[in-house]
Amino acid sequence: MTGPFWESTLRRWNAVCWILYGLFSVSVLLFGPPGPARSWSLVLLAAVAGCYAVVVRYPVHPYLYLSVLVLSLSGLSYLRGDYVALFIVTLPHFWVLTRSWRASIGFSAAGAIGTIVGSTLRAGLLSSTVISTLIVYAASVLIGMWARQVVEESHEWARQRERERMAREIHDTLAQGFASIVVLAEAARTGLDPGHPSSRQLRSIEATARDNLAEARELVGSARPATGSMTQTLRRILDRFAEDTGLTVLTELADVDGDQPARVAFLRCTQESLANIRRHAGATTVSVTLNRYDDEAELEITDDGVGFDIGTPAGFGLDGMRRRLAEMGGELVVTSSPGDGTRILARLPVTPS
Repeated sequence: MTGPFWESTLRRWNAVCWILYGLFSVSVLLFGPPGPARSWSLVLLAAVAGCYAVVVRYPVHPYLYLSVLVLSLSGLSYLRGDYVALFIVTLPHFWVLTRSWRASIGFSAAGAIGTIVGSTLRAGLLSSTVISTLIVYAASVLIGMWARQVVEESHEWARQRERERMAREIHDTLAQGFASIVVLAEAARTGLDPGHPSSRQLRSIEATARDNLAEARELVGSARPATGSMTQTLRRILDRFAEDTGLTVLTELADVDGDQPARVAFLRCTQESLANIRRHAGATTVSVTLNRYDDEAELEITDDGVGFDIGTPAGFGLDGMRRRLAEMGGELVVTSSPGDGTRILARLPVTPS
């Protein structure tokens, strides 16, 4: 769970935990009877505090700390009865430092079981420590599930607000700009001979602007998708690319109809790949293949251009494609070497739109 509220709450609980670790250590040193129990108590407290300090300071997976915490709670509850307070105070860590409610319940249950086992071995099954641990654990599950639901709903509300803001920005800037380009291109073609080279270029500019205007309106949600299936969209882009560049474009496009996010992802991958080919490849032939295998679609774009060394840092475009597909559970594979052209392979889970 993330957000300003949970971050400030975690900081307060952290302060309580550090104070409690210190108080327990001082109590063990000053009042604990000499012997192995005191030594092991100090070792376990040091392990918990040290591991948590490492997780907070360095990029270490928090599950390491939670695992050490569970083991330490088990040992400390066996050594002394007052360590159940440590289980109570550290309970928020089981919910804040995990990524899912299942992991939260699992780790907190392990902590509760460890505390109960240690207490049972020390004082018997019906000790007050066992009963209080069960009550605290049950309450923590109820509160934790409620808190996670509140956080998830607030995140969804924030995402919706951001989508609405982006839609307004697209409508007020990109969509209006594309509409202006269409009008200017139409006006510029007036009086020109249809066969004139400038007329053909203006028609291409106008058609490209119209396509991008339709896509902008589709993203905003002000119009129903009017560009057809994923296959139809790609075919239109490739036809325009071949007309503008004069390159040979070979296509093998299966009839793939995915949902809107998948369609947009493949559209952006195609546009970025074609832009790179136009600017850098020096190619004469481009091959584009689209296939579907069960619940996965695969888009492959290859060219016979100059290629590049994939060991060099990738540009923003490739990184952007890779991140976009990864966020949707897909992947991007780039194969290239100097003089051997480039192959872009995009895989993505798809569902019917």
